[in-house]
Amino acid sequence: MTRDNVVQRIMDFNAGRDPERLALKYRAMLADAFVFLRGSCHLFYEDWPVRSPLDAAPATWICGDLHLENFGTFKGDNRLTYFDLNDFDEAALAPCTWDVARFLASLVVWARVNGIASGEAVVLSRAFIETYASTLAEGKPRWIERTTAEGIVRELLLRLKRRQRLALLDSRTEVSGRRRKLALDGRHALPVGDEERARVVEFMGRLAAKQPDPRFLKVLDVARRIGGTGSLGLERYAILVRGRGNPDGNFLLDLKYAPGSALRPYLKLRQPEWGAEAQRVVSVQQRAQAASPAFLQAARMGERSYVLRELMPSDDRLTLTGQNRKPKRLAGAIHTMAQVVAWAEMRGGRYQGAASIDELAEFGRRKDWRKPLIDYARHYARQVDDDWREFRSAYRDKAVTV
Repeated sequence: MTRDNVVQRIMDFNAGRDPERLALKYRAMLADAFVFLRGSCHLFYEDWPVRSPLDAAPATWICGDLHLENFGTFKGDNRLTYFDLNDFDEAALAPCTWDVARFLASLVVWARVNGIASGEAVVLSRAFIETYASTLAEGKPRWIERTTAEGIVRELLLRLKRRQRLALLDSRTEVSGRRRKLALDGRHALPVGDEERARVVEFMGRLAAKQPDPRFLKVLDVARRIGGTGSLGLERYAILVRGRGNPDGNFLLDLKYAPGSALRPYLKLRQPEWGAEAQRVVSVQQRAQAASPAFLQAARMGERSYVLRELMPSDDRLTLTGQNRKPKRLAGAIHTMAQVVAWAEMRGGRYQGAASIDELAEFGRRKDWRKPLIDYARHYARQVDDDWREFRSAYRDKAVTV
């Protein structure tokens, strides 16, 4: 694969995005091969072998962009705390091996970036596969609770329990008297034009009119939101609403355009007629998670569909840095993540073409797919390293444009 080919594929995929935020995405992808992998999900599926034997696996509802940092803690719509998958932008009906292969590739890439020996990465990959398979074989979807969680995940859940909504509100807004406005800090938010603001305010007004208390969704401020890596540059807004009253009862919402899954051109299984891409994202998220985040819903603004949800802080995303890279803590996190993936697939069993829990359990008891999956992930991790170096070189040569 030539450098120009890789760079052109990336630029073609991201064409039409907001230039200011797309420039932020490209700069972020320079950091290391793991960030590059997170920002280039489409390459993984473009490169997936057309006749891969790994496609002979049960069909499941996959998140589509499974990697080490697409897990996290959040408060569900029942206001209880959960640790689960937290990104469904690319969700689709596909062989269960697709998500697992991408996760394992991300694990190997992450290990190299963080100086972890290749042998340890293989051990962690095998541990993930063994836990994932045994969890499927058990045939009973569960969820992670504070009382049963351990290690890094338990600490995350306890931190979220202590976190007050007001702390997040204070970190993302500025207060003058009894009025808040969004902080345009260039890290979380950027200014929005008058026309965009008016569209969002009008949209939220229509939504509010359907609520028991329309005042809750009264818009106080709007900004272009900076969040994630792969989705940077897509139309996305942070919305400050009145909530329970000014200034400390205000709420932050996230409104994100859903353009369609990056997997769509490569899917071999028939997909449902969703009507709107945001409905695909929300539907799969609701069936895969033990409980969904507050306010999660699909909505239409003009000709486009959007996912609306309560804004959650990025520091509740699972990150494996510092002390979390110690072998025992890392192994515990990998074990939990493998369980979460298997449980999510089982929850989606039999929905709109997905395999049953019995079929998934039978697959979990088989061993013929395990080593080929690990081998492919290790092979593709090397490809990610090569692609990142090519991208980095092209960027330095000013061949990457927004």
